[in-house]
Parts: sequence; structure tokens; C-alpha cells
Amino acid sequence: MLEQLTYAQIGEHLNISPDGARAIVKRNRLPRSHAKDGRTLVAIDLDELRQKSLPVRAPRAQQVTDVVATLKARIEQLEAELATEQQRSAGHRADYERERARAEQLITTQDHMIGEVKNLRSLLQLAQQAARPETIRPWRDVALGRMRWLRTTG
Repeated sequence: MLEQLTYAQIGEHLNISPDGARAIVKRNRLPRSHAKDGRTLVAIDLDELRQKSLPVRAPRAQQVTDVVATLKARIEQLEAELATEQQRSAGHRADYERERARAEQLITTQDHMIGEVKNLRSLLQLAQQAARPETIRPWRDVALGRMRWLRTTG
């Protein structure tokens, strides 16, 4: 049923602003006329307009639902990838800890061996000094002035 309504009246019926009602009239190319008081009257069937506007809003809600579902699926995929990477990282961490412990053990062994080598060198030097024969070298003693028999007394 066609009615002659102003933009403000259309806005009240559709719960929108008069500017929104003007945009709907323009978009749907509805016939307009001017009243004697200067206001614009639009020939409109509100029931038909409501039926047209409802299907337009439903796909928008469906699009939002599809986007949300897509994002949720992507989040689940990323969480699964994160869990996989954390497991792999834990394996690498275990390898790292094992190699670090092995390196520390090798350093300790090396320090112990260096200490033993130093002890063995000092023992070798002592043994070589004890085994060295004492030889009398008169020329050495003469050079040092130890040959008493060559000295003249007084």
C-alpha cells in the first residue's frame, strides 16, 4: 500500500535518521513530490521496503560470521604450529644442555691433565738434578779463586 510520507516520517517508521531515509529514497529511485508547505513527499510502500532491506542485512551478518569462522580456523592452525615448534625447540634445548655438560666435563678433564703434566715436569726436573754426577773441574775452581794451593801466602 503506497503512502505519501516525508523523510522524517520514513525515518521514524524505519528507526533511522531523516538523512538515512533520504539516502534510501534516492537509492531506490522512489517517486517524489512537493507538498504545499514546501516539504518533500515520497510515494513509498513501507512493507515492500522492509522486505527489500532485510535480505540486504542478512548477508552482511553472514559475511561477518564467515570471517569470524575463517579467523578462528587460522588461529587454531597457528596454535597447532606453535605447539609443534615448541616441541622441536624442547628437543633442541635438550641437545644443547647435553652438549654443554659434555663441554664442561672436557674442560674439567683438561684442567686436571694440565695439573698432572706440571707435577710430572717438576718431578722429572728433581730426578734429573739428583741423577746429575758431580764432576770436579779444576779450571772452574781456578776461575772462581778456589784453588788454595796456588795462592801465595803473604
